[in-house]
Amino acid sequence: MADADPGASEGRVLTLTVPAAARPGRADRFAADLSGLSRSHVQRLISEDRLAAGDRPLRANTIVGPGTVLRLEIPPIVDARPAPQPEIPVDVVYEDGDILIVDKPAGLVVHPAPGHAAGTLVNALLGRAGPEAFGGIAGVRRPGIVHRLDRDTSGLLMVARHDAAQASLMAQLKGRRVKKTYLALVQGDVAAAVGRIEAPIGRDPRHRTRMAVVEDGRPATTGYRVRERLGGWTLLELDLVTGRTHQIRVHLAAIGHPVAGDPLYGTGTSRRGPDGLERPFLHSWRLELTSPSSGRLIRAEAPLPDELERVLLSLREAAPR
Repeated sequence: MADADPGASEGRVLTLTVPAAARPGRADRFAADLSGLSRSHVQRLISEDRLAAGDRPLRANTIVGPGTVLRLEIPPIVDARPAPQPEIPVDVVYEDGDILIVDKPAGLVVHPAPGHAAGTLVNALLGRAGPEAFGGIAGVRRPGIVHRLDRDTSGLLMVARHDAAQASLMAQLKGRRVKKTYLALVQGDVAAAVGRIEAPIGRDPRHRTRMAVVEDGRPATTGYRVRERLGGWTLLELDLVTGRTHQIRVHLAAIGHPVAGDPLYGTGTSRRGPDGLERPFLHSWRLELTSPSSGRLIRAEAPLPDELERVLLSLREAAPR
């Protein structure tokens, strides 16, 4: 049984009750059957943490029993294809017949979403090459998109030029065959020169707009290496082994070293960051992947943007000699 909540301003919210006579089964199957949506659509919503029982977000394979009340959030449907916006610059660092690798600036949203109907990287890409130039298997709002960066994270992002390339890149990401390395400045002196953080991540039960390390979260792994110590701050190289929402920011905050300039997960000084930093010091620095067509290794790097280099220069100048 499904009831709609008409008061939801960001789309619909469905309350779904598993029938009393039902046998226990997967949450995604019940949500699809009870809502009338396709299972793939429901699984996409679940990947965005839009299915819950009470305050507990559910995974697709969570087993739920009779009488369980599910809450499914459905964002508004955008029918129109994103408009090309050639006035938004696109910094392409690698290009071939299969893919683009772009260097995204901080402040740019990757694809249209509620609250960001235009002015995104997708709008810029369509303005550069047109709507037929990218893979379409992720939907009309995400042409060519296979992964994302947070709005205020800068750096490298892969974009697929056709469906076969998009499928290949998605499979490489799922199989953890794409190596993604980030640079982050964190608060404090990280004791170990090399480390690995393994802690499950899910929706923060106390703050629904945040993620957190939670016992029933999805497995998440981040490796790190100290690159430079800068008088109360540490510059790290980080290997994103899994790709959970806000993973690096959550993991680093969990070990007591939040990312500099992070207003969501930082504490005290780290919320502001050094030298007037007005964004999280987090940058997607290097990507290594396999070419969908030739099978050869592709490696791309993007230098730190000027605003982050200025922070490091200031810290180096202030460091004791």
